Amino acid sequence: MPSLTSTTTPSPASSTTTTNDTTVPRRTPLLTGTDCTGQVHLVIGNNALASSRCAKLLESGVTIKLIAPSTSDGAGLYHGLQRRVEDGEIELVPREFVKEDLTKLGREEVDYVVDRVFVTLPVDCVQCTYISALCRRLRIPVNVVDSPFLSTFSLLSSHTDGPLQIAVTTSGNGCKLANRIRREIVAGLPVGIGKTCDQIGRLRRRLWSHDGKDDDGTLREFRAGEEDESQEQKSTFNALVTPEDPKAVKMRRIRWLSQICEYWPLEKLCALNNADIDSLFQDYVDFSSLNEPSTQPTDPAIPETSSTPFSRQPTISLVGSGPGHPSLLTRAALNEINTADLILADKLVPSGILSLIPRRTPIFIAKKFPGNADAAQAELLTKGLEALQSGQKVVRLKQGDPYIYGRGAEEFDFFREHGYTPAVVPGLSSGLCGPLFAAIPATHRGVADQVLLCTGTGRKGAMCEIPEWVKSRTTVFLMALHRLKDVVEAMRERGWPMECPCAVVERASCPDQRVVRTRLGDVVAAVDEVGSRPPGILVVGWACEVLEKGGKSWVVEEGFKDY
Repeated sequence: MPSLTSTTTPSPASSTTTTNDTTVPRRTPLLTGTDCTGQVHLVIGNNALASSRCAKLLESGVTIKLIAPSTSDGAGLYHGLQRRVEDGEIELVPREFVKEDLTKLGREEVDYVVDRVFVTLPVDCVQCTYISALCRRLRIPVNVVDSPFLSTFSLLSSHTDGPLQIAVTTSGNGCKLANRIRREIVAGLPVGIGKTCDQIGRLRRRLWSHDGKDDDGTLREFRAGEEDESQEQKSTFNALVTPEDPKAVKMRRIRWLSQICEYWPLEKLCALNNADIDSLFQDYVDFSSLNEPSTQPTDPAIPETSSTPFSRQPTISLVGSGPGHPSLLTRAALNEINTADLILADKLVPSGILSLIPRRTPIFIAKKFPGNADAAQAELLTKGLEALQSGQKVVRLKQGDPYIYGRGAEEFDFFREHGYTPAVVPGLSSGLCGPLFAAIPATHRGVADQVLLCTGTGRKGAMCEIPEWVKSRTTVFLMALHRLKDVVEAMRERGWPMECPCAVVERASCPDQRVVRTRLGDVVAAVDEVGSRPPGILVVGWACEVLEKGGKSWVVEEGFKDY
């Protein structure tokens, strides 16, 4: 994996406003991760900071040329620099800087122009301004210590753990504060998160080896940059993928791995070892074989009833986990979780809920997404039945409420038909509490006297029937964001006014909750721009602007105020 250097590109110096003698940046820097492998970087100066810069740059795989007056063997250099020169880690140019250094010390493939310059001279040194001006003229990125106005990029307060890099900037407003924020973020991460990135990368390469073959069986080259880490999921991420789709294999792989990265608790991810990765890979192989058009089952394979006596009476419960915040879990639901022998969880059950599960309790998370929902459901039912037949207490942990678009009644029927009548524990549905968390009163005197819950996805991914427009109604669509364009167009055809306010509420009550306030005519463009963060709901009606306004086009609100 190539080494990356995280940098910021500052806004132009003129892009500021002044209020009460206080200069306020108008724009934020662009954060990037740059592959610097093989580049030539100049470090100008002879001090502790120059030594620190060299140490950091060496981690990024660059060639360092140090410009500092000294003897040719490095005598007279700062001790850290002298050691690196003696060890051959950096190349010494033992003299003062001259302008030709910028165009003669670089790589041959870029006509000997250096790739980047770090100036660590005292800030009042006249050469700082001189070198900065030369670099700007040649469009060479330059960083001058303690001089943001002379720099075209800045280094961030960063933390590195294997392939994981975390960087923080206050855009020049307080380096000490940036350091503290970085430490707070890192302290909140579980131990071993960097190793987890390596393990996920290993799993991803194995999945590619399994799926990435051409028609003749030749293995295609693995591409590390298959996805852009800066992008949110597209709004169409959860659209139905059929086996006939030529992109189905890739999407199946990405979605399967994405649900592990998105929904498993970080603590569980950090506990993965090589054996777990092998087991996950085998799960994927088994799962992908179930999704071949010729073999996809409509019902699970029912194992033979065990003749071994149960150690206790087996039980099954369908438990609603609520919208996501742990404090919104009912006491009855928490009791079921704490006393379970096996938990079968929906993939969308948030990590805050999953983290409440005792470590001793095995968790199986559903591999559902559009295109494999039936096979994944069959797998869940089979595992549940096997556990019941071995005398275990099984908890089927479902997002929201088991009976609100959650296949709860189907699962109830299945287990009852096989001799195990489930207990059903209700949960708060995001269809009713999601609007509340977005400051939308589902009913409001004089505005909305009724609420309607709808689905945007029917059986086998079919389009739902759009209800008629009622001005005094608040309509909440679940499972509709992946086909939002079609839903809005169907609403237009049924006479829904495009100026009607609406809101997209994603991951309601979770720390990364997001609300997009807009109008029906703009909601498709809004979601296309900001991306997708499932699960989400679409709330439509005049109640959407009773407490908060959506603005001219759309307004995006991040985060959830904790209890």
